[in-house]
Amino acid sequence: MRLTLALAALLAAAAALAQAWPAKPVRVIVPFAAGGTADMLGRVTAKKLAEAFRESFVVENRPGAGGALGSELAARAAPDGYTLLVSGVASHVLAPALPRGVPYDPLRDFTHIALFGGPPSVLIINPGVPAKNLREFVELLKANPKKYSYGSPGNGTHGQLVAELFKQLAHVEMQHVPYKGAAGAVTDLIAGHIPAASTTLSTASGQIHSGRARALAISAAARLPDYADVPTFAEAGYQELVATIWFSLSAPANLPAPMVERLNAEVRKALDSPEVRERLKPEGIEPAGLSAAQFTAFVAEELRRWTPVVKASGATND
Repeated sequence: MRLTLALAALLAAAAALAQAWPAKPVRVIVPFAAGGTADMLGRVTAKKLAEAFRESFVVENRPGAGGALGSELAARAAPDGYTLLVSGVASHVLAPALPRGVPYDPLRDFTHIALFGGPPSVLIINPGVPAKNLREFVELLKANPKKYSYGSPGNGTHGQLVAELFKQLAHVEMQHVPYKGAAGAVTDLIAGHIPAASTTLSTASGQIHSGRARALAISAAARLPDYADVPTFAEAGYQELVATIWFSLSAPANLPAPMVERLNAEVRKALDSPEVRERLKPEGIEPAGLSAAQFTAFVAEELRRWTPVVKASGATND
Protein backbone atom coordinates (compact mmCIF):
# COMPACT_ATOMS: atom_id res chain seq x y z
CA MET A 1 0.00 0.00 0.00
CA ARG A 2 2.80 2.42 0.95
CA LEU A 3 4.67 1.59 -2.26
CA THR A 4 1.55 2.29 -4.30
CA LEU A 5 1.03 5.64 -2.58
CA ALA A 6 4.70 6.58 -3.04
CA LEU A 7 4.52 5.69 -6.72
CA ALA A 8 1.35 7.72 -7.14
CA ALA A 9 3.02 10.69 -5.41
CA LEU A 10 6.03 10.46 -7.72
CA LEU A 11 3.81 10.32 -10.79
CA ALA A 12 1.82 13.31 -9.58
CA ALA A 13 5.02 15.26 -8.95
CA ALA A 14 6.34 14.41 -12.43
CA ALA A 15 3.06 15.52 -14.00
CA ALA A 16 3.11 18.79 -12.05
CA LEU A 17 6.73 19.41 -13.13
CA ALA A 18 5.83 18.77 -16.74
CA GLN A 19 2.90 21.18 -16.58
CA ALA A 20 5.13 23.96 -15.21
CA TRP A 21 7.84 23.27 -17.77
CA PRO A 22 9.40 25.15 -19.50
CA ALA A 23 9.90 28.10 -17.19
CA LYS A 24 13.24 29.18 -18.74
CA PRO A 25 15.12 28.71 -22.04
CA VAL A 26 15.73 25.13 -23.18
CA ARG A 27 19.12 24.15 -24.61
CA VAL A 28 19.06 22.01 -27.76
CA ILE A 29 22.48 20.46 -28.35
CA VAL A 30 23.32 19.70 -31.98
CA PRO A 31 26.43 17.46 -31.86
CA PHE A 32 27.46 18.43 -35.39
CA ALA A 33 28.71 21.59 -37.09
CA ALA A 34 26.34 24.31 -38.24
CA GLY A 35 25.00 24.10 -41.78
CA GLY A 36 24.35 20.36 -42.09
CA THR A 37 21.11 18.39 -42.04
CA ALA A 38 21.25 17.81 -38.26
CA ASP A 39 21.66 21.54 -37.67
CA MET A 40 18.84 22.41 -40.08
CA LEU A 41 16.44 19.93 -38.47
CA GLY A 42 17.41 21.07 -34.99
CA ARG A 43 16.79 24.72 -35.82
CA VAL A 44 13.51 24.10 -37.66
CA THR A 45 12.24 22.05 -34.73
CA ALA A 46 13.53 24.47 -32.08
CA LYS A 47 11.70 27.35 -33.77
CA LYS A 48 8.43 25.41 -33.81
CA LEU A 49 8.83 24.27 -30.19
CA ALA A 50 9.51 27.86 -29.11
CA GLU A 51 6.25 28.92 -30.76
CA ALA A 52 4.30 26.03 -29.19
CA PHE A 53 5.67 26.39 -25.63
CA ARG A 54 6.19 30.19 -25.70
CA GLU A 55 9.73 29.84 -24.41
CA SER A 56 13.15 29.98 -26.08
CA PHE A 57 14.68 26.75 -27.44
CA VAL A 58 18.32 27.67 -28.04
CA VAL A 59 20.41 25.59 -30.46
CA GLU A 60 23.99 24.96 -29.32
CA ASN A 61 26.39 23.30 -31.81
CA ARG A 62 28.87 21.00 -30.07
CA PRO A 63 30.54 19.01 -32.90
CA GLY A 64 33.21 16.33 -32.59
CA ALA A 65 33.84 12.58 -32.68
CA GLY A 66 30.98 11.82 -35.06
CA GLY A 67 28.43 13.34 -32.72
CA ALA A 68 29.73 11.59 -29.60
CA LEU A 69 31.05 14.71 -27.83
CA GLY A 70 27.76 16.58 -27.81
CA SER A 71 25.81 13.41 -27.10
CA GLU A 72 27.94 12.66 -24.03
CA LEU A 73 27.32 16.20 -22.80
CA ALA A 74 23.57 15.65 -23.09
CA ALA A 75 23.72 12.23 -21.44
CA ARG A 76 25.36 13.77 -18.35
CA ALA A 77 22.80 16.59 -18.01
CA ALA A 78 19.91 16.58 -15.56
CA PRO A 79 16.68 15.00 -16.87
CA ASP A 80 14.68 18.16 -16.17
CA GLY A 81 13.69 19.06 -19.72
CA TYR A 82 16.17 21.92 -20.07
CA THR A 83 18.72 19.94 -22.12
CA LEU A 84 17.62 18.25 -25.33
CA LEU A 85 19.76 16.61 -28.01
CA VAL A 86 19.54 16.21 -31.77
CA SER A 87 20.47 12.54 -31.84
CA GLY A 88 20.76 10.33 -34.91
CA VAL A 89 22.03 7.21 -36.61
CA ALA A 90 25.64 8.48 -36.61
CA SER A 91 25.88 9.19 -32.88
CA HIS A 92 23.53 6.50 -31.53
CA VAL A 93 23.98 3.55 -33.90
CA LEU A 94 27.17 3.77 -35.95
CA ALA A 95 29.63 5.39 -33.51
CA PRO A 96 28.85 2.89 -30.72
CA ALA A 97 29.79 0.03 -33.07
CA LEU A 98 33.16 1.48 -34.11
CA PRO A 99 36.34 0.11 -32.48
CA ARG A 100 36.73 2.93 -29.92
CA GLY A 101 33.02 3.00 -29.11
CA VAL A 102 31.40 5.90 -27.25
CA PRO A 103 31.30 6.91 -23.55
CA TYR A 104 27.56 6.33 -23.29
CA ASP A 105 24.97 3.64 -23.91
CA PRO A 106 22.76 4.71 -26.84
CA LEU A 107 19.64 3.26 -25.20
CA ARG A 108 20.20 3.22 -21.44
CA ASP A 109 21.63 6.74 -21.13
CA PHE A 110 18.94 8.57 -23.10
CA THR A 111 15.23 9.21 -23.30
CA HIS A 112 14.34 8.98 -26.98
CA ILE A 113 11.54 11.40 -27.74
CA ALA A 114 10.77 11.75 -31.46
CA LEU A 115 12.13 10.77 -34.86
CA PHE A 116 12.60 13.63 -37.32
CA GLY A 117 13.53 11.49 -40.33
CA GLY A 118 16.43 12.14 -42.66
CA PRO A 119 17.71 12.04 -46.22
CA PRO A 120 18.46 8.77 -47.96
CA SER A 121 21.89 7.86 -49.28
CA VAL A 122 22.61 8.01 -52.98
CA LEU A 123 25.17 6.16 -55.07
CA ILE A 124 26.53 8.55 -57.70
CA ILE A 125 29.13 8.21 -60.42
CA ASN A 126 31.06 10.60 -62.63
CA PRO A 127 29.24 10.88 -66.00
CA GLY A 128 32.41 9.63 -67.69
CA VAL A 129 32.01 6.19 -66.08
CA PRO A 130 30.60 3.85 -68.78
CA ALA A 131 27.43 2.83 -66.90
CA LYS A 132 23.98 4.34 -67.36
CA ASN A 133 22.27 2.53 -64.50
CA LEU A 134 22.95 0.38 -61.44
CA ARG A 135 22.81 -2.91 -63.35
CA GLU A 136 25.46 -1.72 -65.82
CA PHE A 137 27.60 -0.43 -62.97
CA VAL A 138 27.48 -3.83 -61.23
CA GLU A 139 28.52 -5.50 -64.49
CA LEU A 140 31.38 -3.00 -64.83
CA LEU A 141 32.58 -3.69 -61.28
CA LYS A 142 32.48 -7.44 -61.79
CA ALA A 143 34.45 -7.14 -65.02
CA ASN A 144 37.05 -4.88 -63.36
CA PRO A 145 37.24 -5.99 -59.71
CA LYS A 146 40.37 -3.99 -58.82
CA LYS A 147 39.75 -0.84 -60.83
CA TYR A 148 37.03 1.22 -59.15
CA SER A 149 36.83 3.13 -55.88
CA TYR A 150 34.17 5.16 -54.12
CA GLY A 151 34.29 8.15 -51.83
CA SER A 152 32.24 8.64 -48.66
CA PRO A 153 31.87 11.35 -45.99
CA GLY A 154 34.28 9.39 -43.78
CA ASN A 155 35.07 6.15 -41.96
CA GLY A 156 32.05 4.68 -40.20
CA THR A 157 29.57 7.06 -41.82
CA HIS A 158 26.24 5.96 -43.18
CA GLY A 159 27.52 6.64 -46.69
CA GLN A 160 30.33 4.13 -46.26
CA LEU A 161 28.09 1.51 -44.70
CA VAL A 162 25.40 1.71 -47.38
CA ALA A 163 28.13 1.24 -49.99
CA GLU A 164 29.68 -1.66 -48.06
CA LEU A 165 26.30 -3.35 -47.72
CA PHE A 166 25.73 -2.83 -51.45
CA LYS A 167 29.09 -4.47 -52.15
CA GLN A 168 28.12 -7.48 -50.03
CA LEU A 169 24.72 -7.87 -51.65
CA ALA A 170 25.94 -7.32 -55.24
CA HIS A 171 29.15 -9.37 -54.74
CA VAL A 172 31.37 -6.63 -56.15
CA GLU A 173 34.58 -4.88 -55.09
CA MET A 174 35.25 -1.15 -54.68
CA GLN A 175 38.03 0.49 -52.72
CA HIS A 176 36.80 2.89 -50.04
CA VAL A 177 38.21 6.45 -50.07
CA PRO A 178 37.12 8.27 -46.87
CA TYR A 179 36.79 12.05 -46.85
CA LYS A 180 36.36 14.58 -44.06
CA GLY A 181 32.75 15.24 -45.01
CA ALA A 182 30.48 14.62 -47.97
CA ALA A 183 31.31 17.83 -49.86
CA GLY A 184 34.91 16.74 -50.49
CA ALA A 185 33.82 13.41 -51.94
CA VAL A 186 31.31 15.05 -54.29
CA THR A 187 33.86 17.68 -55.38
CA ASP A 188 36.46 15.04 -56.23
CA LEU A 189 33.87 12.96 -58.09
CA ILE A 190 32.95 15.93 -60.30
CA ALA A 191 36.65 16.58 -60.94
CA GLY A 192 37.16 12.95 -61.96
CA HIS A 193 39.51 12.08 -59.11
CA ILE A 194 37.17 9.28 -57.96
CA PRO A 195 34.63 7.45 -60.13
CA ALA A 196 31.87 6.99 -57.54
CA ALA A 197 30.60 8.25 -54.20
CA SER A 198 28.07 7.17 -51.60
CA THR A 199 26.69 10.11 -49.68
CA THR A 200 23.52 11.91 -48.61
CA LEU A 201 21.08 12.77 -51.35
CA SER A 202 20.81 16.32 -50.02
CA THR A 203 24.58 16.87 -50.43
CA ALA A 204 24.65 15.60 -54.01
CA SER A 205 21.29 17.00 -55.18
CA GLY A 206 22.65 20.08 -56.95
CA GLN A 207 25.20 18.05 -58.93
CA ILE A 208 22.59 15.44 -59.83
CA HIS A 209 20.16 18.06 -61.14
CA SER A 210 22.94 19.81 -63.10
CA GLY A 211 24.09 16.56 -64.72
CA ARG A 212 27.60 16.74 -63.26
CA ALA A 213 26.93 13.55 -61.28
CA ARG A 214 24.84 10.57 -62.34
CA ALA A 215 22.63 9.08 -59.62
CA LEU A 216 22.34 5.31 -59.90
CA ALA A 217 20.13 4.55 -56.87
CA ILE A 218 18.86 5.99 -53.61
CA SER A 219 18.23 4.15 -50.35
CA ALA A 220 14.70 5.54 -49.88
CA ALA A 221 11.74 3.16 -49.66
CA ALA A 222 10.17 4.67 -52.80
CA ARG A 223 11.11 7.16 -55.50
CA LEU A 224 11.02 10.79 -54.43
CA PRO A 225 8.98 13.41 -56.37
CA ASP A 226 11.95 15.77 -56.76
CA TYR A 227 14.11 12.89 -58.07
CA ALA A 228 11.56 10.92 -60.06
CA ASP A 229 14.21 9.63 -62.50
CA VAL A 230 16.36 8.13 -59.76
CA PRO A 231 15.40 4.53 -58.90
CA THR A 232 15.69 2.97 -55.46
CA PHE A 233 18.07 0.17 -54.54
CA ALA A 234 14.98 -1.91 -53.74
CA GLU A 235 13.75 -1.58 -57.33
CA ALA A 236 17.03 -3.11 -58.47
CA GLY A 237 16.54 -6.07 -56.14
CA TYR A 238 18.43 -4.85 -53.07
CA GLN A 239 15.53 -4.74 -50.61
CA GLU A 240 17.89 -4.61 -47.63
CA LEU A 241 19.16 -1.23 -48.80
CA VAL A 242 16.24 0.82 -47.55
CA ALA A 243 17.78 3.26 -45.10
CA THR A 244 17.93 6.93 -44.19
CA ILE A 245 20.51 9.05 -42.42
CA TRP A 246 17.97 9.86 -39.74
CA PHE A 247 18.01 12.44 -36.98
CA SER A 248 15.86 12.76 -33.92
CA LEU A 249 15.18 14.44 -30.59
CA SER A 250 16.42 12.85 -27.38
CA ALA A 251 17.13 13.87 -23.78
CA PRO A 252 19.01 12.52 -20.75
CA ALA A 253 17.67 9.25 -19.33
CA ASN A 254 14.59 9.35 -17.07
CA LEU A 255 12.95 12.45 -18.52
CA PRO A 256 9.43 12.52 -16.97
CA ALA A 257 6.90 10.75 -19.17
CA PRO A 258 4.48 13.74 -19.37
CA MET A 259 7.31 15.89 -20.81
CA VAL A 260 8.18 13.16 -23.30
CA GLU A 261 4.59 12.91 -24.51
CA ARG A 262 4.19 16.69 -24.82
CA LEU A 263 7.44 17.04 -26.76
CA ASN A 264 6.65 14.09 -29.02
CA ALA A 265 3.23 15.52 -29.87
CA GLU A 266 4.62 18.98 -30.64
CA VAL A 267 7.51 17.64 -32.75
CA ARG A 268 5.14 15.51 -34.81
CA LYS A 269 2.81 18.48 -35.25
CA ALA A 270 5.71 20.71 -36.31
CA LEU A 271 7.08 18.25 -38.85
CA ASP A 272 3.63 17.74 -40.33
CA SER A 273 3.04 21.47 -40.87
CA PRO A 274 2.88 22.50 -44.56
CA GLU A 275 5.81 24.94 -44.34
CA VAL A 276 8.12 22.39 -42.71
CA ARG A 277 7.12 19.65 -45.15
CA GLU A 278 7.90 22.05 -48.01
CA ARG A 279 11.28 22.83 -46.43
CA LEU A 280 12.17 19.14 -46.09
CA LYS A 281 10.94 18.01 -49.52
CA PRO A 282 14.07 18.99 -51.53
CA GLU A 283 16.18 17.15 -48.93
CA GLY A 284 14.24 13.93 -49.56
CA ILE A 285 13.11 13.87 -45.91
CA GLU A 286 9.76 12.33 -45.01
CA PRO A 287 8.69 12.87 -41.35
CA ALA A 288 8.18 9.56 -39.60
CA GLY A 289 5.38 10.34 -37.11
CA LEU A 290 6.40 7.74 -34.50
CA SER A 291 5.38 7.79 -30.84
CA ALA A 292 8.17 7.95 -28.26
CA ALA A 293 7.82 4.22 -27.56
CA GLN A 294 7.88 3.37 -31.27
CA PHE A 295 10.93 5.55 -31.79
CA THR A 296 12.80 3.91 -28.91
CA ALA A 297 12.05 0.49 -30.44
CA PHE A 298 13.27 1.83 -33.79
CA VAL A 299 16.64 2.84 -32.27
CA ALA A 300 17.03 -0.66 -30.81
CA GLU A 301 16.24 -2.23 -34.19
CA GLU A 302 18.73 0.06 -35.98
CA LEU A 303 21.43 -1.03 -33.52
CA ARG A 304 20.63 -4.66 -34.24
CA ARG A 305 20.66 -4.04 -37.99
CA TRP A 306 23.76 -1.90 -38.46
CA THR A 307 26.19 -3.12 -35.78
CA PRO A 308 27.13 -6.28 -37.75
CA VAL A 309 27.52 -4.21 -40.95
CA VAL A 310 29.86 -1.77 -39.18
CA LYS A 311 32.00 -4.57 -37.80
CA ALA A 312 32.09 -6.50 -41.11
CA SER A 313 33.08 -3.36 -43.03
CA GLY A 314 36.24 -2.87 -41.00
CA ALA A 315 35.30 0.78 -40.47
CA THR A 316 37.48 2.66 -38.01
CA ASN A 317 37.21 5.92 -36.10
CA ASP A 318 38.48 8.93 -38.06
